Amino acid sequence: MRKTIEHMAARLAEIPGVVGVMLGGSRARGEHRPESDWDLGVYYRGALDLAALGELAGPGVEVAGPGGWGPWVNGGAWLRVDGVAVDWILRDLDRVERVWADCRAGRYEVGVQAGHPLGFWSPCYAGELALGRVLADPNGELAALQEELADYPEPLRAALTAGVWEADFLVGAAAKGAARGDVLYVSLCLSRAVGVLVQALYAHDRRWCLNEKGALAVADQLPGSPADFGARVGQLLGAVGETPEALSATVDRARELVGEAVAALRG
Repeated sequence: MRKTIEHMAARLAEIPGVVGVMLGGSRARGEHRPESDWDLGVYYRGALDLAALGELAGPGVEVAGPGGWGPWVNGGAWLRVDGVAVDWILRDLDRVERVWADCRAGRYEVGVQAGHPLGFWSPCYAGELALGRVLADPNGELAALQEELADYPEPLRAALTAGVWEADFLVGAAAKGAARGDVLYVSLCLSRAVGVLVQALYAHDRRWCLNEKGALAVADQLPGSPADFGARVGQLLGAVGETPEALSATVDRARELVGEAVAALRG
């Protein structure tokens, strides 16, 4: 299968507009299972020959052009190769380079994107390149950019850890919802508060966080995390409660957890 993927990447790199292809996800990091998808980041610049992409994808496969899947996950295609899922994910290299410049300056943004319930955190673009494996790179652009990403930028680390203030703010907002018995609002506030903590904990350890999947399990093991972080989050989000009293008790536990994390990150 690996040779098939490498051949596919080489053919993708020949399509007008494509700069190069990287293997991403769990397979790039060596954390995959036998059934794991093959995620191919297709980096392009300028106009992209969608017809050529469609021809390579084959009959019955829909190729979504830039913007087709939302503002951050540009587009791509879902394929089945020898019974295994292979995902093409388009990445505008000019935009990736702008985001990387922002990361070096300590700037980031969080956008709405399908498939990212806690939002798409822009440093993900840089993290994908840092953690991916180059498959096809005719002009050496991806390799050169990956080399730049070898060191996690300290300004970004400072910005993401400073952003932990939002978790405390969200817990305060959740307390108001709890008093009204508003289960949805409390759940959303606490979920996002945990997401903010996870991003900050990753950054504190100079580690790229790509999305929510599996992020809590990793964050639980990071040196700056509160004791039993993962288990305590599971208890909070697994059963927030339904009555104002139960919801308020959950919020109290969340406030304690957030307080510990904030103290560790600022210490």
